[in-house]
Amino acid sequence: MKISTKGRYALRIMLDLAIMGNSEPVRVKDIAKRQEISVKYMEQIITVLSKAGYVKSSRGPQGGYRLAKTPGEYTVGMILRLTEGSLAPVACLDDHPNQCPRQEYCATLRLWQKLDEAICGVVDSYTLADLVEWQQQMGDYYVI
Repeated sequence: MKISTKGRYALRIMLDLAIMGNSEPVRVKDIAKRQEISVKYMEQIITVLSKAGYVKSSRGPQGGYRLAKTPGEYTVGMILRLTEGSLAPVACLDDHPNQCPRQEYCATLRLWQKLDEAICGVVDSYTLADLVEWQQQMGDYYVI
């Protein structure tokens, strides 16, 4: 499984907002510069985050974006699922209950389930607050 640039950038945008957006809204142009993301691509991603209610926008000269909730209320899994869709390593795990006609005699299904549990266990156990803390431990914040 590979996380796309959209998922990675969404996580970086949310982390940037968690770090920089405590007092006032953060401008797209500023995030794009810090994160080395084109403004055009960033606008597409922030639109997805905004429509999902993850970020709030404010207009005007002092406008920009900020998180809709506290960093501790967003898991990495929430952000990745929003932008990536399913994180399951194989398509048959997307259906509940599993609709694969081979499931009763598929020895690999158990492996894929274990892998899915491991992935979800990691991305759902870490929040933006955790990432903020890790970033602060690294020192000065410029580009994540």
